[in-house]
Amino acid sequence: MKTPVYLDYAATTPCDPLVIDVLTSCLSLEGNFANPASRSHFYGWQAEAAVEKARKQVANLLNADTREIVWTSGATEANNLAIKGAALACSAKGKHIICSRAEHKAVIDSVNFLEEQGFSVTWINPEKTGEVSLTAIEKAVQPDTVLISAMHVNNETGAITNIQAIAEFAHSNGILFHVDAAQSAGKLVIDTAQIKVDMISVCAHKVYGPKGVGALYVRKQAGFSLPAQIHGGGHEQGMRSGTLPTHQIAAMGAAFELADSILEQEFQKLSEFKAIFLKHVMQHKCVILNGSVEGAVPGIVNLTFKGVDGQVLLSALPMLAISSGSACNSATVSPSHVLTSMGVSEQEALSALRFSFGRFTTKEEVEFAADSLVNVLNKLAV
Repeated sequence: MKTPVYLDYAATTPCDPLVIDVLTSCLSLEGNFANPASRSHFYGWQAEAAVEKARKQVANLLNADTREIVWTSGATEANNLAIKGAALACSAKGKHIICSRAEHKAVIDSVNFLEEQGFSVTWINPEKTGEVSLTAIEKAVQPDTVLISAMHVNNETGAITNIQAIAEFAHSNGILFHVDAAQSAGKLVIDTAQIKVDMISVCAHKVYGPKGVGALYVRKQAGFSLPAQIHGGGHEQGMRSGTLPTHQIAAMGAAFELADSILEQEFQKLSEFKAIFLKHVMQHKCVILNGSVEGAVPGIVNLTFKGVDGQVLLSALPMLAISSGSACNSATVSPSHVLTSMGVSEQEALSALRFSFGRFTTKEEVEFAADSLVNVLNKLAV
């Protein structure tokens, strides 16, 4: 390998060539560059049509209505809009929130903010597999619980949570349910006609689209009005003001449509890659899988290397672009909050690395990564 093998798809994905074509076609004078809110001329109508086409493409992936899709700058903003907005909208009914300790920081910090504003929070730990269990949520419910937030697929371990079961419980108890689906959209089927989730956060850059754009699904029958967190011109049904970036939105739509069309094919390919990788590396005595094989998406593998410092191991693998955990935490040396919430010791959490495969990963790269890892472990492991 002449350049490092990219195995950090859980942090971000490169744009698909088809998506790049759509993106660039909305930038120049000859393209679809106009402000979608400029409804007094042809160029604005054209841009608005591109935005609405993309809204339909995103809605189709979720089997949703286009009126349920609100554009944001990414999943982080979508999480903030959903959690803060829903809590404020329902504060007269109650001020208790249930949230998993394994969530992305965008969710955890939003809930922490609400706690500072007088809301009470019950933090629940996931199972050892990484899944957030319905049983734990049921035990945490109080008479004034108004919101539950749990991610569909964990960004560090790939653990899948049964959001349908939680949604049914929340719905039957009159509690709003928010799901961070940044890691599952385009990788697992999310059918909002079957799964009665009230709000779903998604973004483009985990699905081979550009960074800086995302969306929040808000179920039209949820029975509440979501107050804006960003105010201005009243765009997006008054829920999110700001000039819409036609190029990013059109590209996100194209990315979601493409992901929808090859979802099963990609799932199978990544499952094969995960099996090859684990078969090779799990034979080493110091390797421990964090989570489970069956209960996680195939594109993410989180491993602890007992007796080996994670940062040392990372430095010893310069030809592998991998992560010590969530990209948002990679600058710190503290143990992963996700792993420790699963019961992994701080020492073992500090020796963990995340490998994530994607659309452009090849079998040769997977085999190279496994060989490289085992070779280094043979030198470092005691």
